[in-house]
Amino acid sequence: MTTLLLFVLFTLGLIGGFFSGLLGIGGGIIMVPLLLYVPTLIGLEAISMKTAAAITIVQSMAGSFSGLIVHKKNNFVHSKLIIYMGSGVVLGSLMGSYFSNQIQGEVMLGIFATMALMATVLMFIPSKEDEELPVESLKFNKTLAFIAALLVGLLGGIVGQGGAFILIPLMLHVLKIPTRIALGSSVAITFLSASAGFIGKWGTGQIPFEMALVLVAGALIGAQLGGHLSNRLQTASLRTILSLLITFTALKMWFELSPIVGYLLTLGLVVLLLIFFLSSKTKPKHSQQQTPQDPFL
Repeated sequence: MTTLLLFVLFTLGLIGGFFSGLLGIGGGIIMVPLLLYVPTLIGLEAISMKTAAAITIVQSMAGSFSGLIVHKKNNFVHSKLIIYMGSGVVLGSLMGSYFSNQIQGEVMLGIFATMALMATVLMFIPSKEDEELPVESLKFNKTLAFIAALLVGLLGGIVGQGGAFILIPLMLHVLKIPTRIALGSSVAITFLSASAGFIGKWGTGQIPFEMALVLVAGALIGAQLGGHLSNRLQTASLRTILSLLITFTALKMWFELSPIVGYLLTLGLVVLLLIFFLSSKTKPKHSQQQTPQDPFL
């Protein structure tokens, strides 16, 4: 590898790790498009989707582990949620990463874009309330949590993602987990998912370790910075940042696959945003004791 490529990989790892700690994601939702597009923009050889998937699974594992340390200190990690969703996501990720060696890069890109789009739609669904419940008092549907994590792990293992960017909206809207607990717990679940995906891709010889280790070095530093900043931001700010990142990535992927589909999806998301904005304006005011409505969820 050239010195320039090493510098670029370290910088991209720093960016991905920062958002991993800040938003409770593995960083892959940002890392994949950066790896696919940034090297060619500065005159380096293009990185294939298969290579990007193999590298980001290592980065997601390191970044989520580093972010987990911070969120655990802040007491936003729910042990039972991690056990049920973690077991499902590990099983799915092992299967997906093992069979990913037989899947073409274009298909993997399509799966990634579809997951990002699903997460985008989920993030814009308004939630009724977001209570700051103590971690110990949280209850959730254990069977549903396992099945949802299994499916996310299967798809995430194929495209080299821990899957937090879709796990988080599922936890918020389907399992009704409060935002900060969802963000904190998702880092632990992402770490388990990425670790299982790493084993599967390593066992099939898909990981270029020299490139991956440079990314990890940046990710470890970035995740600590992002995790500390996360505790200082309001819940609405975290949701807004996450929504914008997922939206941008989903549209970019679909424009790469099919410009026509990309334009249609952009139009659809604009209409969806307008509907949510107008509906929030027409809703009656709640009492002061109720949690304020977040414009993005």
